[in-house]
Amino acid sequence: MAVGKVWVGIDVGKGFHHACAVDAAGKIVFSRKVANGQAAIEQLITRTTAKATDGVVWAVDMTSGAASLLITLLLATGQPVVSVPGRLVNRMTGAFAGEGKTDARDARTIAETARMRSDLAPITSPDAVVADLGVLTARREDLTADWVRGVNRIRELLASIFPALERAFDYSTRSALILLTGFQTPAGIRAADAAGLSAYLTERGAWAKGIPTMVDKALAAAAEQTVALPAESVTAPLIARLARQLLELDREIKDLDKQLGARFAEHPHAGPITSLDGFGPILGAQLLGTGGDLHTAFRSSGHLAAYAGLAPVPRDSGRIRGNLHRPKRYHRGLRRVFYLAALTAMRRPDSPSRTFYLRKRSEGKRHTQALIALARRLVDVIWALLRDRREFHPSPPITATAGA
Repeated sequence: MAVGKVWVGIDVGKGFHHACAVDAAGKIVFSRKVANGQAAIEQLITRTTAKATDGVVWAVDMTSGAASLLITLLLATGQPVVSVPGRLVNRMTGAFAGEGKTDARDARTIAETARMRSDLAPITSPDAVVADLGVLTARREDLTADWVRGVNRIRELLASIFPALERAFDYSTRSALILLTGFQTPAGIRAADAAGLSAYLTERGAWAKGIPTMVDKALAAAAEQTVALPAESVTAPLIARLARQLLELDREIKDLDKQLGARFAEHPHAGPITSLDGFGPILGAQLLGTGGDLHTAFRSSGHLAAYAGLAPVPRDSGRIRGNLHRPKRYHRGLRRVFYLAALTAMRRPDSPSRTFYLRKRSEGKRHTQALIALARRLVDVIWALLRDRREFHPSPPITATAGA
């Protein structure tokens, strides 16, 4: 039976999606499970478009990963596709589906939300470079998280058998990790002596200028502890193995950074983005990978700032007016990119960002508040650079004037 306009909500899954369609009155047209395969998705699209005489609006709760095939096929139809974030789905579930959670209920909530709201972000076909950067930056985040966990685990294990050595070095550096691949106990360091430690570090590529200082610190730490602590015999090999794994992980991150930088350089926005203090190839790649084409995706810098959680929203009630607070719904990855860019830019002497930060501090703002203000400022500048397709210059262009 033909119906007018239809809103289809799709709860994305790895093996199967659940699709629920509602009409203009909110009545369920159909609700069914759909395999995450091309034939099944195309059949869903064909049957739905044939049934809806006034068009279809598709809504999904995910825009990557298992949703990639689905979104690609939906965008090929030329019909509108919008995003209903998972956080919004959770908040709206009680209104449309009551208590309890099933894929069918979530799909209906997505469909009803798309029917009732006109402010949902549209999903568009991604630029090839942006799509690649999204995959690469996601992988880098995974590797970085593994790196942080590994360093923290090494410190925890080392503190349990050799606290003095744990305090002596920064184990996020390659040279310190190289030391741990060979020496994890006071007795081992004393047995190697200065000559053995120096030779071991040199042969394995530790920073040459820092080796004498490292040897002195390691021997001093060994002199502080003359007893072997419980579980030392099993903990020491674990530390050595974890240090080797972190060295491999460090190489993988560096190789990925080279790939990210090369792919980012192919995008036309690479020049304008990196011309601004605080943005290098990695942060620039993360900016495009999370935000896409910022100028076309957002009508103004204010909309971009709101999406990144850098524009306050009002919280007025009764007689209270002008009460602003940070929004709860925002893209945390994009906020992190602008915050890190502000943190980097602020440290550069004599830069416009440094001047802006110091001015905010002189106005009485705390360090974090001044950084957030600078991040908000960078949003305006980035958006303007992309709009005008030009690079940033600290000084305004000199305008020639006619001679007297």
